[in-house]
Amino acid sequence: MSFDLNDLLDRGGALADSAKRTAADLAQRGKRQLDLTAAQSRLAKAQRQLGALVYSLVRNGEHNDALVQKYVDAIAKVEAEIDALRADGAAPAAPAAGAAPHLCPQCGAEVEPDALFCNNCGAQL
Repeated sequence: MSFDLNDLLDRGGALADSAKRTAADLAQRGKRQLDLTAAQSRLAKAQRQLGALVYSLVRNGEHNDALVQKYVDAIAKVEAEIDALRADGAAPAAPAAGAAPHLCPQCGAEVEPDALFCNNCGAQL
């Protein structure tokens, strides 16, 4: 058996390039997943803060629509960021077909599995 050194070098180079592309792809996916997790954490925190604010305002008989709207806008911005990350392929696999959606017990709206408050009525989940 004779070995063609140039052929072996070419194949070795192609394998190295393939491994490099795969490693870069995995690193990018990992970064997107970290970004998604961080955004979901910020979303949960903002939702908790909004819930606490609304509770405090109602309890004290006060209204501060501008401040509530500021929190709602911040939450919408984080939700848009999460949607963009998911569209980029960073989202976990979709639930199995036939899996029951998570519903708000108060109004029946579909909610994210990890949501703390309903986006429709604000009820604590």
